[in-house]
Amino acid sequence: MAKSAAARVTKERAESESFASLLEETLGAAQGLEGSVLSGTVVSIDGEFALVDVGLKSEGRVALKEFAMPGQKSEMKVGDVVEVYLERMEDKNGEAVLSRDKARREEAWTQLEKQFKDNQRVNGVIFGRVKGGFTVDLNGAVAFLPGSQVDIRPVRDVGPLMGTPQPFQILKMDRARGNIVVSRRAVLEESRAEARNELVANLKEGQVLSGVVKNITDYGAFVDLGGVDGLLHVTDIAWRRINHPSEALHIGQTVNVQVVRFNPETQRISLGMKQLEADPWEGVQAKYPVGSRFKGRVTNITDYGAFVELEPGIEGLVHVSEMSWTKKNVHPGKIVSTSQEVEVMVLDVDPVKRRISLGLKQCMENPWAGFLEKHPVGSELEGEVKNITEFGLFVGLTPEIDGMVHLSDLDWERPGEEAVADYKKGDMVKVKLLDVDVEKERISLGIKQLKKDNFAEASTALKKGEVVTCTVTGINEGGIEVSVGDGVTGFIRKTDLSRERSEQRPDRFAVGEKVDAKITQIDTKTRKVSLSIKAREVEEDKQAMQEFGSSDSGASLGDILGAALNKAGKKPKKDEAE
Repeated sequence: MAKSAAARVTKERAESESFASLLEETLGAAQGLEGSVLSGTVVSIDGEFALVDVGLKSEGRVALKEFAMPGQKSEMKVGDVVEVYLERMEDKNGEAVLSRDKARREEAWTQLEKQFKDNQRVNGVIFGRVKGGFTVDLNGAVAFLPGSQVDIRPVRDVGPLMGTPQPFQILKMDRARGNIVVSRRAVLEESRAEARNELVANLKEGQVLSGVVKNITDYGAFVDLGGVDGLLHVTDIAWRRINHPSEALHIGQTVNVQVVRFNPETQRISLGMKQLEADPWEGVQAKYPVGSRFKGRVTNITDYGAFVELEPGIEGLVHVSEMSWTKKNVHPGKIVSTSQEVEVMVLDVDPVKRRISLGLKQCMENPWAGFLEKHPVGSELEGEVKNITEFGLFVGLTPEIDGMVHLSDLDWERPGEEAVADYKKGDMVKVKLLDVDVEKERISLGIKQLKKDNFAEASTALKKGEVVTCTVTGINEGGIEVSVGDGVTGFIRKTDLSRERSEQRPDRFAVGEKVDAKITQIDTKTRKVSLSIKAREVEEDKQAMQEFGSSDSGASLGDILGAALNKAGKKPKKDEAE
């Protein structure tokens, strides 16, 4: 009895040890499954969760949203076989802790590691923004996309790229740290290089291509031709004047362009849009003959003039000198404004240099011509002294026109430098119109012409070669000043004071003394008469010689002079007779 009991105890102990060993083996094997991906079956769906059996002693719950793409509804049903990640054998409720997201991530990591090793591209979706870049979903694995790796050029708005599946290149990955760095730029550069090589190989000048405006600068726009960029300079966008490319283009716009220049060595491509349109400068001379008038729009104003558009692509320059008849040294912006419509006259056309010279003032009445019509030369006018310069007075005749009184036209008797002191700015003066030069836009005035010219009247009675009696009015080293009639002054030089050198002394004359002299020159400009006593004496000697004989006939010079004086009713001096 005791023997059988002992046998029974031994048997139970053996069975207990066998069960414990089996349980430990089972649990140990199950514990080794934690952190791995298992296949499970959906046994039920309860609200927002699916109960999944993975062959353990208990099932696990997985949220249905883990089985669907973000924003989409799950289509899981009982009986579906799914891959899940076993985090723990059981939680506080005795259920296995399962995760579909982590299972997908593990699957993704395994696949990504293989693709990274083979240097293959991966597909992903940009779904978030973080410091320094963006987050990318690589089919469950989250990767970091640096901002510098988004595109070949800086991207201002990454919005259009988010949520769209696109290829990436894995730059670095560390599974232990869960770190993946990807690049979209590397894929674009590789694709761009392939497309560029193909495009460049077939590129020719004159070829017409379609492209997309990628970037706009002050000097032009860069157009993507499909893997290669070309520069569309601002001057080649349109025939008309364009100050900035943004006036005609915007980023993302599809345009047709022509290859203007292509350098195979540098692979630089110059593009043009206006070359696809007819050149408006062809036949420009026939369309815009010199002297014809047209209406145009002011497109640009500079310091030297204004540009006027006659038609799209055809502009002419109105130089500042051709803008107004009377406004001088004025900035063009004070005469016309941008977008203003004006009437202009064609002054010159140069189709080779693509230049048209226009005139604005030619379409207005010439105030100088109009002034001459109203005020003929010789008219007496009155105006205000506007300015006093070193060469005369400027007198305002109309609100727009000034005339000039030269220093020489201020006074008959006094020099201009002295007479100008009688006037000051703002004075009202009477003037006489002397001349109007319409072409040079000049009006000459005179003040002295309003008075009587004593010299002119007196000088008309004088003749060159005539002997006159004059009065000494001044004595200086160079000669003597004399008065010849009313208002006429004359001068006898030292060498003309006598025929005898010893008598050519100004100091032997006295102010007020009367002398006879011969007029040698009448200068109406300097208003002076030149005289000579010497010339008078020589002439008298010649006449005496002709009338009373020659010294060659035996008569002495004293005899001849004595006879001449006796005839004149004079007695010769003793020394002269001798």
